[in-house]
Amino acid sequence: MKLYSMPISPNAIRVRALIHELGLDVEIIDKDMRSGELKSPEFLSLNPNGKVPVLEEDDGFTLWESRAIMAYLAVKAGSTLYPVSDPRAQAQVDQWQSWHAVHFAPTIQQVLFERRLKPLFGLGEPDESKIEKTVKDAGELLSVLDKGLEGKDYIAGDQMTLADISLACTAATLAQAGLLLEPYPAVAAWHLRMMERPAIQKAVAPAMEFFA
Repeated sequence: MKLYSMPISPNAIRVRALIHELGLDVEIIDKDMRSGELKSPEFLSLNPNGKVPVLEEDDGFTLWESRAIMAYLAVKAGSTLYPVSDPRAQAQVDQWQSWHAVHFAPTIQQVLFERRLKPLFGLGEPDESKIEKTVKDAGELLSVLDKGLEGKDYIAGDQMTLADISLACTAATLAQAGLLLEPYPAVAAWHLRMMERPAIQKAVAPAMEFFA
């Protein structure tokens, strides 16, 4: 089994974290976006979107979209990280995975782009109006996450799930985006708990080194 990835791709990071968490035997193949290989006919035959991550099984089965890959790998491994035997628990994981995809990740990534990536890549001056709006949006989303974590160790209950992995891989960049967790005690406690996991540390390390 192979995973086509990029070290600092947010979408690939969460899949790598799951692979490390489950101890799966997956060959991770890093691609270079700048080389144009993601738009090559060979890669487009794996993912017509020309993006990572892509999972390729030994029999030629391929799957793209990070959360679909995560669900597939967890079910295949028989892991409780995706509790398919409990429809309500599974629905809660799907709920937070969707919230992460539609709201949390794009907002945090926008703050990170304006404050850190623009200067790093010479893409112009940070747009202060965008920063003001996205920081406000991020605060509202962190409040939602904080309420969701009140009285719980993990976002869907007492056990860690795929949703925690996705959320944690994004939350790992909050400090780099200049977003503080002090106003959100439940998120702060959960974040420390998640960042203690070797799988999360290993997956996010390339991004942390990049920003350092």
